[in-house]
Amino acid sequence: MKASSLCDKARRAYAQCAWEQAFQSFSAAERSAPLAAEDLERLATAAYLTGRDGEFVKAYERAHQAHLGAGGAARAARCAFWLGLTLMLGGKAGPASGWLGRAQRLVEGAECAEQGYLVLPEVERRLAGRDFEGASAAAAAAASIGERFRDADLIACARHLQGRCLMHQGRIAAGLALLDEAMVAVSAGEVSPVMTGLLYCSVIQACRRFYALGRAREWTEALSQWCDQQPEMAAFTGTCLVHRAEVMQLRGAWRDAMQEARRACQRFSKGTNPSPPGNAVYQEAEVHRLRGEFAAAEAAYLSAGRQGREPQPGLSLLRLAQGRTAAAAAALRRLLGSASDPLQRVDLLSAHVDIALAAGEVEEARRASRELDQIAHGFESDVLGAIAAQANAAVALADKRAREALGWVDRALRLWEQAEAPYLAARVRVLRALACRALGDDEGAHLELDMARAAFAQLGAAPDLARSVALSRSEPPHPLTARELHVLRLVAEGKTNKAIAAELSLSGKTVDRHVSNIFTKLDVPSRAAATAYAYKHGLI
Repeated sequence: MKASSLCDKARRAYAQCAWEQAFQSFSAAERSAPLAAEDLERLATAAYLTGRDGEFVKAYERAHQAHLGAGGAARAARCAFWLGLTLMLGGKAGPASGWLGRAQRLVEGAECAEQGYLVLPEVERRLAGRDFEGASAAAAAAASIGERFRDADLIACARHLQGRCLMHQGRIAAGLALLDEAMVAVSAGEVSPVMTGLLYCSVIQACRRFYALGRAREWTEALSQWCDQQPEMAAFTGTCLVHRAEVMQLRGAWRDAMQEARRACQRFSKGTNPSPPGNAVYQEAEVHRLRGEFAAAEAAYLSAGRQGREPQPGLSLLRLAQGRTAAAAAALRRLLGSASDPLQRVDLLSAHVDIALAAGEVEEARRASRELDQIAHGFESDVLGAIAAQANAAVALADKRAREALGWVDRALRLWEQAEAPYLAARVRVLRALACRALGDDEGAHLELDMARAAFAQLGAAPDLARSVALSRSEPPHPLTARELHVLRLVAEGKTNKAIAAELSLSGKTVDRHVSNIFTKLDVPSRAAATAYAYKHGLI
């Protein structure tokens, strides 16, 4: 087939979003004759969307040279911009800087849309440096250039950056409005394919970062539809599946969330990166932990860490469930000591409240809940309000302020139900039950626990279900510390003190003391009696 016919075939495939066919046809055409600069850009796009990062770079380099040879400095600069941006996103700062510098020189003193594109990396740098006023001004300048030259890609990208700047400044509603405005152009098909994918991912990440979970769900569904319409596309689909898994987990579809996370790992393993993404593996770990599959959860958290995804706070919550409260608290204290971004601290603080209360460190839990309250007041987010209210309720209960706790519980429950988060709502119902019991309302406590148990059973949340069953008894289920409970479970498995010491990395004398305390607190004479108590009271 002649090169011209192959190019025609490739352009038709490109127009139909048949990216693999477009890549193969453009590649075949180029083997017969040099491609025009515009076709080289199309080849680069097809390479990117089919996961061929190396071919993408090579095609754009050739397009850059072709535009230069034809005297098209502005188009050559745009190619250099895309090369620089992609390399920057890939963590290759040196080559990225080189290409962006070349692009800047090519359009120096010129009036063109490319001047606006070259402002975008500066916006990202200012955002990373927390210069939100400077970033916002730069994004506004880029948007103005885009409007002057009617460049849909530039306008959408700059508007979304303006929105992110506002959200960093605590103006969540105004920021979301600008993100929505940018995504109107994306949804209408006015934006190029690569920019479309980048904006979907950036907007969803911004919504998740600022706890605008309803919006994150909406744009994740839109991204899923966009990906599903292009079955030959490899780029963005793995990330899309991770976002879908996160949404499904929040909404209680844990089995589906696990399947989507595994599909994301499989999709990434078939692409240019042979390793599964850390975020996908972390999602698997979270579902395993919530279902009580602790060995699988631990393996997945550690794997996520090897993939570059911080395994906290999930790993510390797993340690808490395993009875290793001291290890859980130590890990979170370390991270909280170095995390300066308020929003990065939210999940850590929320987990730290639970762990500190389990360790009997009520004052430490109180400090963490106060900080959560301050962060929630600094940002317009119902979800942050729910997280803070739940933490305040737990601390109030520990302080024996049950009536105050009920006020916080009511706020948290209303917000979690609005967010369609059944697991978190059920956890709050347990807090309400404890508050009712403390106020002498046993009937109300039983009602709340019944609803919580039903939710946990439907979700498959085995550890929470076991705890809610134990709490259904009028008396506290046991007087043991978290460490003693863990030792009791190992005793019930038939393990000797020596084996328990080895498993928990404790001295033999420490384990002996724990076992003696268990016998005293449970008023039992032997290991067999302690095991029977554990089974009778639902502690296993």
